[in-house]
Amino acid sequence: MQVPRFVVDTMLGRLAHWLRAMGYDTLDLGPADDDRLLRLSLAEDRILLTRDGKLARLAGPRGCLIRADRVEHQLEETVGKLALAVGDGDWLSRCLECNARLEPREKETVRQAVPERVFGAQTEFMGCPGCGKIYWLGSHADRILARLAGLLGGERKRSTPCRS
Repeated sequence: MQVPRFVVDTMLGRLAHWLRAMGYDTLDLGPADDDRLLRLSLAEDRILLTRDGKLARLAGPRGCLIRADRVEHQLEETVGKLALAVGDGDWLSRCLECNARLEPREKETVRQAVPERVFGAQTEFMGCPGCGKIYWLGSHADRILARLAGLLGGERKRSTPCRS
């Protein structure tokens, strides 16, 4: 079974962030016209998540109307409607900013890119090949993982670096 990929309309930018945190390939183009979103959804076989009923209808089987206002409820609604896997195997495997899959980085290669205190305290780093951000284990990762676990159920052990 193919893992679903998404594109979100401008009203669901925060949802995109949380889907990325779960490891799902999720594009957020910001303000984009409906035609562009529809073309992208079709061309790249992506589910179009939207709060716009008309746009969801135009997307046909690729459209998914999200009715919830709060991002927590949007995530729960998306997971429920699309029967998304909530296992934590891919949690924090994507850049939360640009969606690229994170790659391991040798500690010495990130010395100039992270605060000195972080460089001294951490041993594992991940980097984004898209935007260049560096991620590491930290309290920010703990908060993201705890929030996901709280929303989606289950406990999560911290094993993937996240930018703090």
